[in-house]
Amino acid sequence: MRKFMITVNGASYEVDVEEIGGAPTAAPVRPAVPVAPVAPVAPAAPVAAPVAPAAPAPAAPAAPAAPVAGEAVKAPMPGNILDVKVKAGDSVTKGQTLVILEAMKMENEIPAPHDGKVLQVIVTKGSTVEAGATMVVLG
Repeated sequence: MRKFMITVNGASYEVDVEEIGGAPTAAPVRPAVPVAPVAPVAPAAPVAAPVAPAAPAPAAPAAPAAPVAGEAVKAPMPGNILDVKVKAGDSVTKGQTLVILEAMKMENEIPAPHDGKVLQVIVTKGSTVEAGATMVVLG
């Protein structure tokens, strides 16, 4: 049996650890010394790389537009969009898969709540969403 002193979030704990297999080794045991908690250090601000003025900068992808009027199909949980199965203008039936959302290493098929027409697709393959974010708007 070996004793160790472990500090977690500024609190010291003494633990006994049983060594399984191998020859037991004798380790010196130090008395616990209180350690003052250390304040977290903020990461340094990133430094922007210089931009060459000779070539025009590529256009950044546009931010998703505000949803149009209709029924919003929202993300039930935060995750990554693995695939978008529909596009604006498609007709869908109740239960048809609209989006595949990966959350906690599981693929979740997000179905259409009713028959209708896809008015707007807000998410794209590879994007991330928060719980409650609108992914598709049905009419």
